[in-house]
Amino acid sequence: MPDHDEKPRTAAAPMPILDQRRIEASVLRQVYDVLAASHGEDVARRTIDEAVSRAAVAQGEAFRQELGRDPDLADFSDILPRWTANGALEIDVLHADPKRLDFNVRRCRYAEMYRAMGLGHLGAVLSCNRDGRFCEGYNPAIEFSRTQTLMEGADHCDFRYRLSSPKQS
Repeated sequence: MPDHDEKPRTAAAPMPILDQRRIEASVLRQVYDVLAASHGEDVARRTIDEAVSRAAVAQGEAFRQELGRDPDLADFSDILPRWTANGALEIDVLHADPKRLDFNVRRCRYAEMYRAMGLGHLGAVLSCNRDGRFCEGYNPAIEFSRTQTLMEGADHCDFRYRLSSPKQS
């Protein structure tokens, strides 16, 4: 019998996404190396890209289901701390409302981590490519654009999100 003075157990806090990406990258590195040796680097890169892209769409769908409705960009702003936790991203929000979200990333520990792991050449596939694909699952009406990334050597990443109006038929 449990002691009546015991505190009730609570669900574990979600793992910080930076830690999750580190674990994923250590596994995907092995998959990449095996595929590159057997089928070439191009096939390995495309395969990892497709797998990561599918995971990003599925993650977006899970976040939408957790919310219980089609999210807008205010909802997206509310979940952004999951990616920035523990200083993983240092961002400057330029504009935030339900239909538009603009921010710049001036430091990306994801990029730093991939480089430290010797995976800088795959960083965009392991991380950056997720951003637009996540929106496909989260809310397909969200349009995402970015013209530069720290991963590719720019001085910041420029994230721009727009929520388009439903099409009238």
